[in-house]
Amino acid sequence: MQHRIVVLGAGYAGAVAAGRLARRLRREDVAITLVNAEPDFVERVRMHQLATGQELRPRPFAEMFAGTGVRLRLARVTAVDVDRRTVTTLPTAGETREPAEPEELEYDTLVYALGSTWNDQGVPGAAEHADEIASRPGALRLRRRLAALPAGEPVLVVGGGLTGLEAVTEIAEARPDLDVALAARGALGDWLSPKGRRHLRKVVDGLGVTVHERTDVTAVAPGHVTTADGGSVPAAVTVWTTGFAVHPIPRATALKVTGAGRIVVDRTMRSVSHPDVYAVGDAAQATGPAGNPLRMSCASGLPMAWQAADAIAARLTGGKLPNMPLRYFNQCVSLGRRQGLVQYVTADDRAVQAALTGRTAARYKELVCKGAAWAVSHPMLGLPSRRRPLLAAPAHAAAPLPATGKAA
Repeated sequence: MQHRIVVLGAGYAGAVAAGRLARRLRREDVAITLVNAEPDFVERVRMHQLATGQELRPRPFAEMFAGTGVRLRLARVTAVDVDRRTVTTLPTAGETREPAEPEELEYDTLVYALGSTWNDQGVPGAAEHADEIASRPGALRLRRRLAALPAGEPVLVVGGGLTGLEAVTEIAEARPDLDVALAARGALGDWLSPKGRRHLRKVVDGLGVTVHERTDVTAVAPGHVTTADGGSVPAAVTVWTTGFAVHPIPRATALKVTGAGRIVVDRTMRSVSHPDVYAVGDAAQATGPAGNPLRMSCASGLPMAWQAADAIAARLTGGKLPNMPLRYFNQCVSLGRRQGLVQYVTADDRAVQAALTGRTAARYKELVCKGAAWAVSHPMLGLPSRRRPLLAAPAHAAAPLPATGKAA
């Protein structure tokens, strides 16, 4: 009987985990099912490009996973029962003309990778009047709104993190006829090194972006936002990039989750409460070398996917558990199509003095994005694969690991 592995979500982390599992395990021993609501891969790190009218290369999952043994199931996940080891799904639009009926999937090992969506932070009016670029539908909606704006109209990006910086510079470069502004709670790029901050300031000034530093947006309305000091900033379009929120599904299960709803995992990405569940990407809370939670990012999600897939394969086949440290090397920021910033960081993501700037940094960032997409699009290529047979009785239901994160 095949061991049933179900992977929920085909973003960077989920798709890479499914492909790596297919390379590590024999097809006759396992049945790998990848559940995703959309039929093709979304390059989430390029949503700011999509929003400004650029076309992205389509990457259909049917082509990517052809011949790998990974079975694609186009459906939306509605519930997970970790006690019964079942996942409830609804087929997505396009699969059937009839009203969708819930379907159940049984699993022996679950990889949860449903990721995150935008977070309106509970700010009044944000959900109703702001646009987001955390999803393809959101980016396409913003694309239509920006294209309809006449010259001189104000566009405000709220949030001074990596997503906000990429969005505001992309919009300002693509539409120099608009009045583009950024609202940040802190100083512009206050987490960067002095060199990084200088370059960032130079680029946004060159693009004509107005920066509202130390500005807390407390309400969003059609045509403007309200700030904590009682002021108002005009905005025909408000782009909200203040952070991400995970899907509520884990909260409704018996899994151990954080206050923010992220699944708590050990260093092999296995749930500390349910050993047959692994979580990767934004939905999981893993810790870095200093014990701090890894931030939600592609830079975290890919190593987490490698770790989880290799740990699952090792436990099923009796192999050696992976011991790859999860750490950071740099933060890559595109600042439009011609400028970039690569801020080098410590293993736990603190900026150091060194930074790469300008066109060279822009090319570096582009190579990183292409490399991540290539890793997803070519699941059976890359590192040599060595498929091992499963143990007679895989210990997928072994006792859970302690919350300290030490491997069993």
